Amino acid sequence: MTEQNRLPRLDLHCHLDGSLSQGCIEEPLGRSVKPEELQADMECQSLAEYLEKFEIPLECLQTEKGLERAGYDFMKNAALDHVSYIEARFAPLLSTQEGLSTERILEAVLKGMEQGKTEFGIDYGVIVCAMRHESEGANRRMLKAAREFLGNGVCAADLAGNEAAFPMSLFMELFGEVRRLEMPFTIHAGECGSVQNILDAVQCGASRIGHGIALRGQKEAIAFCRDRQIGIEMCPLSNMQTKAVKDPAEYPIQEFLNANLLVTVNTDNRTVSQTTLEKEFAFIRERYAVTREQEVQMTKNAIEVAFASDAVKERLWKKMYTFEK
Repeated sequence: MTEQNRLPRLDLHCHLDGSLSQGCIEEPLGRSVKPEELQADMECQSLAEYLEKFEIPLECLQTEKGLERAGYDFMKNAALDHVSYIEARFAPLLSTQEGLSTERILEAVLKGMEQGKTEFGIDYGVIVCAMRHESEGANRRMLKAAREFLGNGVCAADLAGNEAAFPMSLFMELFGEVRRLEMPFTIHAGECGSVQNILDAVQCGASRIGHGIALRGQKEAIAFCRDRQIGIEMCPLSNMQTKAVKDPAEYPIQEFLNANLLVTVNTDNRTVSQTTLEKEFAFIRERYAVTREQEVQMTKNAIEVAFASDAVKERLWKKMYTFEK
């Protein structure tokens, strides 16, 4: 397939630490790593079990050299997947074991990603994740520091971590402050069954929701999100592994599409889930009868809700126009 005939691909929900290549991880560790140490499979029983796969990659994200290498590796892997635009999300607070500041952490990652952009021609943004288990003070300081990079690599904020133990209601004040900083944000919500977390996130000012599976069957909540044009970042294969739905037949992608939600398809963790956007779209075509027309619509949704500059969106719309011709 030529580039002109290829539907542009956007990955809006992709974690840096869950998407590093085996080689990128082995080099700083100085040892070989077995695939099963980094990858979850369909026998994975829960989100907690899935998250265990992040321990080793995080060891490689504690130095400026490791962070720069990771940023470049992330872009290289996106290029292999024919991605046009990608948003890398990660938690600077998880890279402070050797005393690095948020500023130095972001500078290192952005240096690697910028090198990748130059080499591979992919546009990108970085989403900084506050962590649910961290103190409000630590999260606030990190977000304020990251705000200085907004428009210069950083494109938005996020809240990640154990949603079941730390509901959105605990973070309304923190993200109210993010809103006052005029920093756009998405929130991981509805991955563990709570539709209230989604409603709280939107009320607080989130313009996108990560996963959002708990909207399933909730007509009023779906209408609430649709009316506010909230982007829904679906990650199908990851959601199968974390058991975000107990039965794969219950996965609500068609329900959400038919309700005219701004659904997008994303990878979540390319290495942990052994996935690419090509695999994600192939899976939903085969398993949920997603049509080519729906794929095109989800790509348009992604361009619309991306935390990208007007110039980047213009380039993406041009690619879309070329494809549709």
